[in-house]
Amino acid sequence: MVTTPADSIAAHATYEPVIGLEVHVQLLTATKIFCSCSTRFGAPPNSNVCPVCLGMPGALPVLNKKVVEFATLAAMALQCRINETSIFARKNYFYPDLPKGYQISQYDKPLAEHGYIEIPAQGGVGGKGKKRIGITRVHLEEDAGKSLHEGFPDAAEKTAIDLNRTGVPLIEIVSEPDLASPDEAYEYLTRLKEIILYTGVSDCNMEEGSLRCDANVSVRPRGQKEFGTKAEIKNVNSFRFIREALVYEIARQIDVLESGGKITQETRLYNANEGKTYSMRSKEQAHDYRYFPEPDLLPLVVDEKWKSEIARSLPELPEARRARMVKDYGITDYDAHVLTSPKSLADQFEEAAKAAKNPKRVANLVQSELMGRLKAKGIKIEQSPISMNGVAASADLVEAGTISGKMLKDLYDLAFERAKDFPAVYEEEGRPQQSTDTTALEKIIDEVLAASPKQLEQYRAGKTTMLGFFVGQVMKASKGQASPQIVNELLAKKLK
Repeated sequence: MVTTPADSIAAHATYEPVIGLEVHVQLLTATKIFCSCSTRFGAPPNSNVCPVCLGMPGALPVLNKKVVEFATLAAMALQCRINETSIFARKNYFYPDLPKGYQISQYDKPLAEHGYIEIPAQGGVGGKGKKRIGITRVHLEEDAGKSLHEGFPDAAEKTAIDLNRTGVPLIEIVSEPDLASPDEAYEYLTRLKEIILYTGVSDCNMEEGSLRCDANVSVRPRGQKEFGTKAEIKNVNSFRFIREALVYEIARQIDVLESGGKITQETRLYNANEGKTYSMRSKEQAHDYRYFPEPDLLPLVVDEKWKSEIARSLPELPEARRARMVKDYGITDYDAHVLTSPKSLADQFEEAAKAAKNPKRVANLVQSELMGRLKAKGIKIEQSPISMNGVAASADLVEAGTISGKMLKDLYDLAFERAKDFPAVYEEEGRPQQSTDTTALEKIIDEVLAASPKQLEQYRAGKTTMLGFFVGQVMKASKGQASPQIVNELLAKKLK
C-alpha cells in the first residue's frame, strides 16, 4: 500500500490538523443581487455595471427575490435551519475592487444555520460508516470586483479593475472545524458541489469563479481540545489544489512548532507550480471589518408560506437517489454512485432503465462501453452519439441473445465513428443477429479444428486453456456473429 503525504499527516503521532472551509457559490440568476445588471460571464470589462453596483452616492440597493429563493433552496439541501428573519450588514474594508468601501453581507443574523454534509468515514466510495461535517451558516452577500494583472497594455507595471462581478449574488457556506485531513476536505467539497448542482442554483464552474473555496487550517497536539493558531489559504482554484495546499500547510505548521516557533494568524496563497503556500497578509478579525446593519435594506423575512413554496422545488438529493436506485433497479452501491453524477446522467439512466428489460445490464453498459468511449473522445455524456434510449435498446438485444457482446462493441464503435445513435447504426448494418444455427456452426468448428492440429494436440495433452483459442477462431471465422454460448457447447462436445 502506497503511503501519501495526507496519510502521513493523519497518522502523525504528536499533532493533528483541524480544518474548516468557507465556500463561496455564485447563484445562477440573470441579474445581480441588488440591481438589474447582467451577471453574464465574459462580458467586456466594466460593461455590466450601474450606479448601484458602482456604489455611486444616493444609489439604493433593491433585493433580488430570485436570489433569496435560490439561497434558501441551497440551504435546505444542506439540511440547514432557515431563519425567518435575517439581517444584511456592511462589511467594511478598503480594496481597489470594492468601489463602495464596504461589502453588503450578513453577519450575526444569517439566512440559515446548523446544517451538515455526510462523507464516508474512511474516505472514498464504499467506506463503512459516515462522518457528519457540520455547516455553521449559509449567508447571502454580494461579490466584489476583480483585479486584473495581465492581458492589457502596461500589465507589467499596473493593475486594472473590472467591476462586472461587483454585486453578483453569492452564498457563503461556512463549515464547522470538523475536517481532520486534506482527504476529508476533498470529500466534503465533492459532496457539497454535487448537492448544489442537483439543486440547480449554481453551475459551480470553478474556472469562471462560480465556486471558490478558502480553507482555515491549524494543528494542535493530538488529544488537545483547544484549537491552534489558524492560517487561511485563499484563492485556490481546484479541489485537487486545495488538498495539496492543505497537505503542505499542515506539514509547514508542524515543522514550525517542532522547531520551537509560533504560528502567525495570517492569510496565505498557494502556488500550484511549486506546491507551496506563501504569506499574503496578516489575517483580519471580525471586529476589523466594523460590521453594522445595512441601513438601506429592511430585514429579510422568509416566512413559513414562502419556505413551503421554495421547498416544493427541492429535488431528490444525490444520497437519497442512490439508495432508491439500488432498491428500484437492483444495481450496486458503486453503480448508483457512478450513475448519479452528474444529475443529467442519472436522469437519462433512469429513463433508459425504466424502458429496458434488465436495468442492471443498462448500468453495466453505461460504465463499461459508453463511459469509456466518451472519456477516450474527451466528450461529456450530453454530447454522446448514443443516447440512453440507445443503450437500453442495445441492452435488450443482448438480453434476448439477438446480438453478442462482440457485436455490441462493434456497433458502439460504428455509432461513435458515424456520430449516430445505436438504433440507427443497427438498422444501417442490416439488423445483424448472432448465429444459433448449430449445423452451420459445427461446420465452422470442424474447419477450425482441422486447421489447428498443433493446438488440438496440446488440448488433448491436457492444456485445456486451448479451448479459448478455438472459441476465438470460431468467432473470427463467423465474423463475430456466432453465439459464444452455443460455440462453447459444441466445442466441448466435439473435443470429447
